[in-house]
Amino acid sequence: MLRTPGPGYSILVKLEIPNKPGMFARVARAIGRAGGSIGSIDIAAFRKETLIRDIVINAANLETGQRIVDEIRRVRGIIILNVADRTFMVHRGGKIEIKNKLPLTSRDDLSMAYTPGVARVCMAIHENPASVYDLTIKKNAVAIVTDGSAVLGLGNIGPMAALPVMEGKAMLFKEFGGVDAFPICLDTQKVEEIVRAVQWIAPVFGGINLEDISAPRCFAIEERIQARLDIPVMHDDQHGTAVVVTATLLNAAKATGRDLGQSSIGVIGLGAAGMALARMLMFRFGHPVLGADIAPDALDRLKAAGGTPSDLKGIMAGCDVVIATTGVPGLIKEGMVRKGQIILALSNPNPEIEPERALAAGAAYAADGKSVNNVLGFPGIWRGAVDADVPRITREMLIAAAEAIAAYAKPGEIVPDPLDKALHRAVARAVARVALAQGLNRDDLTGYFD
Repeated sequence: MLRTPGPGYSILVKLEIPNKPGMFARVARAIGRAGGSIGSIDIAAFRKETLIRDIVINAANLETGQRIVDEIRRVRGIIILNVADRTFMVHRGGKIEIKNKLPLTSRDDLSMAYTPGVARVCMAIHENPASVYDLTIKKNAVAIVTDGSAVLGLGNIGPMAALPVMEGKAMLFKEFGGVDAFPICLDTQKVEEIVRAVQWIAPVFGGINLEDISAPRCFAIEERIQARLDIPVMHDDQHGTAVVVTATLLNAAKATGRDLGQSSIGVIGLGAAGMALARMLMFRFGHPVLGADIAPDALDRLKAAGGTPSDLKGIMAGCDVVIATTGVPGLIKEGMVRKGQIILALSNPNPEIEPERALAAGAAYAADGKSVNNVLGFPGIWRGAVDADVPRITREMLIAAAEAIAAYAKPGEIVPDPLDKALHRAVARAVARVALAQGLNRDDLTGYFD
């Protein structure tokens, strides 16, 4: 469980408090005793001798939240009117919606947006299929496709339970990349059925972002879909993670004075993220990466890609850089850490080793998946890909995205602020620039880089 209070487990407590000096101080002390952190306080109403207050309280986990409520109940004279989980409040009714870009206020509007005028546009696309990019949402639309088989750190929870994550992903696409992304949660986990389903819906979209699909099926699914479509297909758990981790390593190495070209790099956990990351690092730095996994076929894939099979003990003892994507909290013990190592323990929500523990054990730099997050990469990658109208996203585009993220970080930062929209524009331009250099852009990029 999370060790420190945070908004992911925050609650909104509505209290009726006697309007007397010192009463709220008693409530605040109760919250502190239970391990809570007060986020905000609002007066919701005045009554004759009491105040109604809304208090936002951050907790470390569900158990802490319940303990906070129980501790408040023990304060004499306090009445709890309501307790609400703020995270569930955010999700209630869904987090995204479709809005019209044009008003429909007259019969003329209806005639042009729908029948009879729309028939002329349909025929124009029929006669010139390429015009679909100009005359429909297709150019700026990306499908977020999942089967719910590997959702966050939750595992195989199925398509309906995966939908809140896909909605959140769609929000990030729109907010930071300006891309219209739609959740597509498929009720099948068969490789060929997923491939065919995506092939069937592809006419609507300018790109396919695969999400939370378990390994090793995800490798075949991405490869087969891309082979059948002339629009880009990217499994973000693979390539988005690889981009952001590579960017992080570039700046961590700079901050610690390490030459990654001369450093031994180990990846623990060769699932979707770990395998893609190993491949990218070998491509970028030109030497084999050591890899560890409990699955023999994962080690075979690493070996086929040019990597070197190893194990947890060997990587921790021999590698200068350690990246863990296992989903096993606490896998890396403090006694395994060597002085001067760079350690990225990326499993969410709980890492293989807490960064603070790794640093205390002698690591030169350590981070977890909360700071090294895919949101740094995929909005800009997709913005550049759809702007350039590429048929696929190449490894060179991904490397360019990683270098753009690293370069954007301010002095003293390892990774830039993902809320900075200029970062995502910089990544988009880097991707489009490579598309132009590789001759893959099907859209005119004149003036795009001005």
